Amino acid sequence: MKNIFFGILIIFCAFLSCRTGDDDVQNIDQILNIYMKNKAGRDLFHQKKDFTYFTYSFNDTNGDKDVSPVNSSLRATADSTLFIEYIAGAKRVGVDSLNPDNKIYRSDIKVTLIKRLNNTILDTIQENLKIEYRMTPSLFEVSKVYYNDTLRFTKQAGSPNVVTIVK
Repeated sequence: MKNIFFGILIIFCAFLSCRTGDDDVQNIDQILNIYMKNKAGRDLFHQKKDFTYFTYSFNDTNGDKDVSPVNSSLRATADSTLFIEYIAGAKRVGVDSLNPDNKIYRSDIKVTLIKRLNNTILDTIQENLKIEYRMTPSLFEVSKVYYNDTLRFTKQAGSPNVVTIVK
């Protein structure tokens, strides 16, 4: 009797494991590159230039604590232009979930910038970054980015998520 039960169990498991491979895979596109430049087009993160934002930090305003740091990293392009690469880390809050095939989520981040002139701290500035995500059965992507409540980025199909903020 035990042999029959285990035989049926093995056949059932083999049946479940035989899939056609037509399962949909969800593409994830959530890497965000943030460039900050002055009105003349100069990189505001480059340490060797005057009036740069030498230090920055991200804090999740929807986080479980008052201080909920968000991971990001400072990266450089081939021409040494610095930008913030944000992948994930801030809590996502559901905004619209009425349509199960098109859900909207939002992350709210407080950006702290320390402005320096010749290594002397001039000012500490706090600004707001809001990232909206769109999730469908086949795609999860950054859809819009607001900086200080101003729309700075809207996703275009196939293009990278690059935000340039001019200060």
